[in-house]
Amino acid sequence: MKRILLSVLGLWAGAAGAHEVMPTIGDLTVTEGAAQIELRLNAEAFIAGIDLDGLEDTNTTDRSDVYDALRALPPEDLAERMAPTADTMAEAIRLESGGTAVPLAVTGFAPGEIGNPTFARESTLSLRADLSNSTAPLVLHWPDGYGTLVLRQLGLETGYTGIIEGGDMSDSILPTGQTPKSGFAVFAEYIPVGFDHILPKGLDHILFVLGLFFLSTRLGPLLWQVTAFTAAHTVTLALGALGIVTIPGSIVEPIIAASIVYVAVENIFSPRMHAWRPLVVFGFGLLHGLGFASVLSEFGLPQGQFIPALLGFNVGVELGQLTVIAMAFLAVGLWFGRKSWYRPAIAVPASAVIALVGAYWFVERVI
Repeated sequence: MKRILLSVLGLWAGAAGAHEVMPTIGDLTVTEGAAQIELRLNAEAFIAGIDLDGLEDTNTTDRSDVYDALRALPPEDLAERMAPTADTMAEAIRLESGGTAVPLAVTGFAPGEIGNPTFARESTLSLRADLSNSTAPLVLHWPDGYGTLVLRQLGLETGYTGIIEGGDMSDSILPTGQTPKSGFAVFAEYIPVGFDHILPKGLDHILFVLGLFFLSTRLGPLLWQVTAFTAAHTVTLALGALGIVTIPGSIVEPIIAASIVYVAVENIFSPRMHAWRPLVVFGFGLLHGLGFASVLSEFGLPQGQFIPALLGFNVGVELGQLTVIAMAFLAVGLWFGRKSWYRPAIAVPASAVIALVGAYWFVERVI
């Protein structure tokens, strides 16, 4: 019991004041004589000098106080503070054209508005490089400490899409478009993107899945719930990614928190699965799918390989969820699941902690 309670409490401690690090999204456009890059980023983290490589929460750094102070700045003040950092970034990011470095210049910065302080504010930094040969292949070097960059080449059906970590560089980017990847290659490329959204970044989805796990030690109830949840979020993930169904995050995120509270509270008061539980889980799964779709929209889907990318992302999500269940089973279910004291000593206290975390998130996201 102690191990699982400490694990869940650890999740709460890390997420209660969650300042989740979002990847930088880079949109590259190559025109006659120039390359333009629009970076959608967490400007405060770069101004504060935070090392974003492998970082999940800015609260865990020694620069968190500086970061939090920057988050409270009005947009115009943030823009003023960003000016020297923008110039530094333009020098640090190396763009090569035909093997020769071309200087990047800052052409604009659009600070984001102050919103929910628990979520990163998105700002846009615009860079431009003059090209002597607009047909020469490009390579982008992303500096150490800058975290994850999702780089997308716009304006082409077969434009480059890649995920670049700090200290790495892109593959060769052809201004006229890339050689199309096979469907299987795209499918495999998006599996880790979906997995990463569950482990380690999807704390709310992790707690929801744990809530399903702690209902009963029997395999049947767990399979019914996981099947209902998977079927539901698969549908809305596809509809959301296609843009057919869109619901603002201000609505989806609080309801996701409420879903965590519901499954955890029912675990406390019911030792078995009622007939309505899979239906309720299905309903909540529809909303979780829209949450997944919003993440996938940040990374973008290749226009010519939409279906393989969507399937790969969904498989990654499923693998992440199954990993959470397997870890919970190995931690407590395997050793204590058949004990008479398992429910009162482990399942109920763990569910109570999960419910408290979900309730905190609900209030935080509504207010």
